[in-house]
Amino acid sequence: MCYQTKITKQKEEIKQRFNADVGELNFFELKEFCSAFDYPKTPVITNSSPNNIQLFNWGLIPSWSEDVAIRNYTLNARVETLSEKKSFKDVMQNRCLIIANGFYEWKWLTKSGSKKQKYLITLPNEELFAFAGIYTEWTDFNNEKTNSYTIITTQANPLMCKIHNTKQRMPIILKKEDETFWLQGKNYTDFAFPYSTELFATLLDKNNEQFELF
Repeated sequence: MCYQTKITKQKEEIKQRFNADVGELNFFELKEFCSAFDYPKTPVITNSSPNNIQLFNWGLIPSWSEDVAIRNYTLNARVETLSEKKSFKDVMQNRCLIIANGFYEWKWLTKSGSKKQKYLITLPNEELFAFAGIYTEWTDFNNEKTNSYTIITTQANPLMCKIHNTKQRMPIILKKEDETFWLQGKNYTDFAFPYSTELFATLLDKNNEQFELF
């Protein structure tokens, strides 16, 4: 699963990496630790506006929902059941890139989970990347609109199996060359394979001890 991310790159770096207008980033505070359970606004690029970086809320609110409570259950979406779940199947065509330069996971050190170790997973040099996501627009009873998204998850690769050693899941991290294909609507099952372990550079534990993997 994925419930904590990191986005600490300056807007000029984000603009250069994704070749998109960063106007809304003027209203975004960079975050070392971004928790899904705060339902924050974070930077995304949608297939309906691929040249603009926008700020959408984490936690997808389907257009048919009566209130926002459902977002507690739509922070992530399993790629294996994307076409089956009511909250997701009707908006699978609404593709987005969710921008980050890291995410966090906890390894259970005891069977009960009473002791855990926190890890930060990044690419080399904490490079920017994009999670695969889908989004929707919801209108409340006051006719106010909320744009929101969910991060799509898949089976963990060998590295993440060791870290996320309970559910053994991980977010789908798109390779740079696949980002356009995702936005253009290529079959979502083509992206279900875990991101290569070899492309993860470092891990940081809660004591900021660094481990070089490769």
